Parts: sequence; C-alpha cells; structure tokens
Amino acid sequence: MPYLFLPAIIQIRLFDILDILLVAMLLYQLYLLIKGTGTINIFLGILSIYLVWWLVRIFEMELLTAILGQFISVGVLALIIVFQPEIRKFLLIIGKRTFARKGSRNIFKGLWQIETREELNIPAIVNALESFSEQKTGALVVITQQNELESFVETGQRIDAVISEQILGSIFFNNSPLHDGAVIITNNRIKAARCVLPISEFRKVPASFGLRHRAALGITEQTDAVALVVSEQTGMISWTKAGEIKRNIKPLQLKELLAREFLAERNGGVSPKSKAS
Repeated sequence: MPYLFLPAIIQIRLFDILDILLVAMLLYQLYLLIKGTGTINIFLGILSIYLVWWLVRIFEMELLTAILGQFISVGVLALIIVFQPEIRKFLLIIGKRTFARKGSRNIFKGLWQIETREELNIPAIVNALESFSEQKTGALVVITQQNELESFVETGQRIDAVISEQILGSIFFNNSPLHDGAVIITNNRIKAARCVLPISEFRKVPASFGLRHRAALGITEQTDAVALVVSEQTGMISWTKAGEIKRNIKPLQLKELLAREFLAERNGGVSPKSKAS
C-alpha cells in the first residue's frame, strides 16, 4: 500500500503548501489562546480520539470506526461549546478595526505578534499584602501568566491601573465596594477588581478554608495563574499555584516566590537571587 501515497507526494501544488501553512498558522493561534488554561487538556483529549479514529479507519476496524465515528460527527459542535470563550476571543482579534484600517499585512502581524510584558512590581504587592496581614484584612490577588483570564476579568469592575500599594489598599478596604471578590493583575496592571472566580471542586479541601481560599484553588486548578490570599480571620498569607496551596507565607518568602515565578523568565530562566550570586 505505501506506493499509493507516492503520486500524492509528487503532485504537491503551490496552493497545497499555502493550505498547510494557513492551517498551521490557525492551529498555532488556537494554541496561544488556550495555552495555560484547563481547556488545553480537553483539546488534547479530543485530538487523541480523532487520531485513534483515523488509525482504526486505516486498519478497517469497522466496530471501533462506527463507535468513534458517532463521536467525531458531533465533535465540531462539542468544540464550539467547550471552546466558546477562546473562539470569541479569536474572532475579536480577527475583527479588530486596526486590521481593517491598516490592511491584511497587519492581520498576520497581529496573529503572530508576541506581547512584551512589563516587569511585575513585586515590592508593591508584597507591601500591600503585608499590611493586609497585619490588619487582618481579607484579600485575594490573582496574577496572570500566559492566560490573561479575560472571561473572569469581565465578571468584575475594570480598572486598568498601574500596580501600587495605595490602590490595592483602597480596593480591599473593608468599606470599599470593590473589596469583595478578586483583583486580577496582568502585565503589571490591575485589570479588574471584584472578579468572580470558580470554586475548587476538590472534595478534600480542608473545612477551615473559606471562599477566598477555595476560589484561589479553583482558578489555579484551571489556569496557570498564581493566587495570593490573605485570611480575614488569621491574617495568614497563602500562595496558590496549580491547585496547591502554601500557607503562612512570610513577606520575604513571598517576595522570593514572586521573583522566581515572574522574573526568572526575563533573566533567561535564572532567578534574580542566583543570578546575583
């Protein structure tokens, strides 16, 4: 059977190459949208099922082909439902007015551009959380990485302000209308406050955890973000990442954790502490 594929390889046209490049570009853009989110695991699962279906068709395994074929037939609809936020964001990128004004050349530039990220203002965050800890002021701060959490930003009040200890203090002040919920920080800017986050579905979460801690676990289970929590009862600072929580974090330790997480990439994968030594 291998000789049957030989004519197809020989008769590749220029448009076939263009077709492959365009598909590769779209897949790469889709990867950028879902990278760092829980949906990438769903995408890989669907892709695995498709590959298995393709293989059983080649080997003429009729029963498995029929069963998997039923799943594949509704696969497009399932993808639209599961990836609705990502598809919406992709369409918004395509439909931006700047593309229409500046021509098709900038469409490709917009699809492939790599956003330059500002260095995180770690001292302002640490000082604010230390103050909250001393005053036992409850707070929940989420710092994004690859996934900018736009769907969760939309649930709160947009601010789009440069990080400062004073702004964080005014947001989480007990009488402030914005203190209830999470603050989301992206690219060294406070994007929104009073954001609603998903609650962790892990059943073995300690009963002592309040909604802030459960929300911190929930958002870090689904995305690559880091969540910082200050307990209103104990003043204890907690660090949450990838669905795991570290409690009773001291300010100096918090500064080191943030530097390791958000500054190592800018220093070529080496933390500032080790670079200085």
